[in-house]
Amino acid sequence: MEIRKTRPEDVDAAAAIYDQARAYMKARGVRQWQWGYPVRETVLSDIEDGKGYVVTDSGRVIGVCYITEAPEPTYEVIENGEWLNDDPYVSVHRTAVANDCKGKGVGNLFFEEAERYARRIGYRSLRVDTHPDNLSMQRLIEKNGFTACGTIYIPSEENGPRIAYQKIIED
Repeated sequence: MEIRKTRPEDVDAAAAIYDQARAYMKARGVRQWQWGYPVRETVLSDIEDGKGYVVTDSGRVIGVCYITEAPEPTYEVIENGEWLNDDPYVSVHRTAVANDCKGKGVGNLFFEEAERYARRIGYRSLRVDTHPDNLSMQRLIEKNGFTACGTIYIPSEENGPRIAYQKIIED
């Protein structure tokens, strides 16, 4: 498996993975992403930003995510807890893995890349959030050394609260 920046030729495969992820969550009663996001245009925008990533296996796109150092506006207010620190951070968003590749370590590669990226730009903090019902993502996040810090809110009724996590990168 290899992680790399998303390319224009990856758009259809990445969008299909997001479609699979929506269906997967819906089947498990998770309301995350049930209102048509993320979509093909999201992948295109992520490529434009230079922050979209995919994991490939034998040339096939099997995972997709967005990694950025831009401050996340929804992280400015945290309830029922607090961030571990207020240092600059890299955040991981929109992580999804092809259904037939779940459990193969694809998600771990995104967090490893986020940590490498943070180190390259001199940051020592990572942040991520997920829906309270998205238990598989919570397990992945916690397995990668993150600490649950509290609740943040996505500014739309259908999205609502998220569990917010942070990881301090050790030297």
